[in-house]
Amino acid sequence: MADTSTQSIQVDAPLARVAAVICDFPRYPEWAEAIKQVTVVEEYEDGYAAQVTFRIDAGVMADEYTLEYAYADDLSRIEWHLVAPSKTQKSQEGSYDLVENADGGTTVTYTLAVELAIGMLGMFRRKAEKMIMDTALRELKRRVESLPAA
Repeated sequence: MADTSTQSIQVDAPLARVAAVICDFPRYPEWAEAIKQVTVVEEYEDGYAAQVTFRIDAGVMADEYTLEYAYADDLSRIEWHLVAPSKTQKSQEGSYDLVENADGGTTVTYTLAVELAIGMLGMFRRKAEKMIMDTALRELKRRVESLPAA
């Protein structure tokens, strides 16, 4: 059974710009350090990615896996799940929940549940999850805020 972890960050950009960066999968290797290659395998009729394959290398862990995505109509929620087990994961479910703030920024809440295929002590797993989520949110914030306002 996978434990669920949740973290939030404030991004100084409107929801639409945050969602655009999250949905631009082919560009992830430009700003997400551990992600080495991304391939959009399948798209929905509206052009949003339905299935995406990621190749990651985080030093101590390398993996390749495919996620299937679903989107709220207003892109306030982007969620995914692992299509099939990978070398290191039995399952993965996650989501980004985006809430536009009164100041024009966006609160991004990242929720992730991963069941590993490899054994890892709970203490180390929780530390790894925290590091993965911290890094993902910081890299997303840096990328979004570095883009020119549209």
